[in-house]
Amino acid sequence: MTFPSSTATDATAGSADTAGSAESGIAVVGRSPGQLMWRRFRRDKTGVVSAIIVLAFFLIALLAPVIAALYGKDPYTTYGQNQPGLLNEFGYPIAPNGGMSGEFWFGLEPGLGRDVFMQLVYGIRTSLSIAVIVTVVSTIVGIVMGITSGYIGGKTDYVIGRVIDTLLAFPSQLFLIVFLPVVEAAFVLPEEETPVWLRYVSICVVLTVLGWATIARLLRAQVLSLRAREFVEAARVTGASPARVIFKELLPNLWTPIIIQATLALPLYVGAEAGLGFLGVGMTEPTPDWGRMFQVGANVYHSDVTYLLFPGVSMLIFVVAFNLLGDSIRDAFDPKTKR
Repeated sequence: MTFPSSTATDATAGSADTAGSAESGIAVVGRSPGQLMWRRFRRDKTGVVSAIIVLAFFLIALLAPVIAALYGKDPYTTYGQNQPGLLNEFGYPIAPNGGMSGEFWFGLEPGLGRDVFMQLVYGIRTSLSIAVIVTVVSTIVGIVMGITSGYIGGKTDYVIGRVIDTLLAFPSQLFLIVFLPVVEAAFVLPEEETPVWLRYVSICVVLTVLGWATIARLLRAQVLSLRAREFVEAARVTGASPARVIFKELLPNLWTPIIIQATLALPLYVGAEAGLGFLGVGMTEPTPDWGRMFQVGANVYHSDVTYLLFPGVSMLIFVVAFNLLGDSIRDAFDPKTKR
């Protein structure tokens, strides 16, 4: 019986290792940047859990009418005033814990007696829809203005840069409070009530006007760095048009900061919209709104703290989850930033 020599064995093992390494190298090279990002993201348990929580909030917002139909109630009916024995003479729920029961899962709104669960579900729908619209539009405007400023340069860069500086210098919350009534006054007579759609559009427009400057400044800096790179110069030398250079050379290298900035901006817009509702310049009655729930809760917390608990906890969970999701997406796109 003969045995393979140690040299032969080592050579065989080395060949196997080399083959395995080659196969692994082929597998890694064969993956697209998106696949690598997704692989890194799946390994981040915090990011996955945060994504599930955020997705649940968006599903609740999208399926609000379905939830209302299954639940058998809506956010507008004043159940406490229509049914005796639900509110006391001061307008507070008679049952303990804000009137929570099998019929009213989260209790009743003090005063009007509306269902808190439905108010919360539709309030999430209102706040998230505004935040999503503002995030998408402000990101698009920021991309156009930032790339234009950085790529063209000269007087165009100077003018756009001064506009960005001016917008970033505004105290956003104060400007929103002052400017929203001005926008509505241009379309609605003083004796008329502001339509809900106009208030909705006004909030989206004002938040967008104040929101695009941040991402535009970020992308301007990125484009100023990229336009001097060899691959951009090579495209210019070959006669590529500015549009081709922007869409084929610059934009693919900007998706990472764009996506990261958008994921971090959305929860900020949720908080801004809720802040407007809390200050009384957000969505008007009877539209359910996260911020107005805070406003009512702040006035009745001394007698019914339960009402303030539900919007407070839900917003805290959403904002924290979305911020963690944004951090995980950033780390997945660029592992060097991971601490």
